[in-house]
Amino acid sequence: MSAIITGEAVVLELRPASFAARSLGSAIDVLVTIALIIGAMFVMGAVPDLLDGAAARTVILVTLVGIVVALPIAVETLTRGKSVGKLVMGLRIVRDDGGSIRFRQALVRGLLAVFEIYLSLGSVAFLVCLFNGKSKRLGDMMAGTYAIRDRAPSAGPLQVHTVPALESWASLADIGRLPDPLARRISVYLRQGARMAATSRASMGVALAEEAAAFVAPLPPAGTPAEVFLAALMSERRSREFARLSAAEEQAAHLRARLEGHGVGSK
Repeated sequence: MSAIITGEAVVLELRPASFAARSLGSAIDVLVTIALIIGAMFVMGAVPDLLDGAAARTVILVTLVGIVVALPIAVETLTRGKSVGKLVMGLRIVRDDGGSIRFRQALVRGLLAVFEIYLSLGSVAFLVCLFNGKSKRLGDMMAGTYAIRDRAPSAGPLQVHTVPALESWASLADIGRLPDPLARRISVYLRQGARMAATSRASMGVALAEEAAAFVAPLPPAGTPAEVFLAALMSERRSREFARLSAAEEQAAHLRARLEGHGVGSK
């Protein structure tokens, strides 16, 4: 799983598409392209022969280039990384930094696709994707892109609480503003800890607790398990943030009522 940190210090988890998903998506795109070529040839064959041989060959060549090269580039550019096959498989092409692709990336991918998918019958793309961590094909490497799962299920809200033994500590503790990357890592740990090996879970919990301790005073009672401390910390942090936002909203509503009342009175 790839982690992209935005300018607001929010960590985005982008799940690279699997090799099988990319292969099926590409196969669908190839089938669509073949169907379009057959349809175009049928239409041109039904049109009366108004062109000589050289002009007819030119029209056929331009049509093939348009369908195989220009059309995929235009579709990926306009849809920001989509195609028929990717839409069916729930995939999207993004830049290595997580952003949407533009014409330049779509152009490089489209031009190299002619060689690695059509001229080599897909063998080059198959081998490159097979031995690449993000299932990149040659065009992705040159363009600085890769495919992600665009329909990944969204995670539900984190369910944490403060154990009764720490309630008195949590009500008095001074909790500073946790850095967003640290808060995100703690949330991921609390959400996925049950699926981790016991030793990895314990060591990661201790490391996160030691890092978070710099923003908390006083520390919880000695002997408090790291995971219990982190859960109480995130629970109290959420409660205080909710209280702060509620107070700000109430103050804004009170100020708005006063301004509206003043406006009515002045009339």
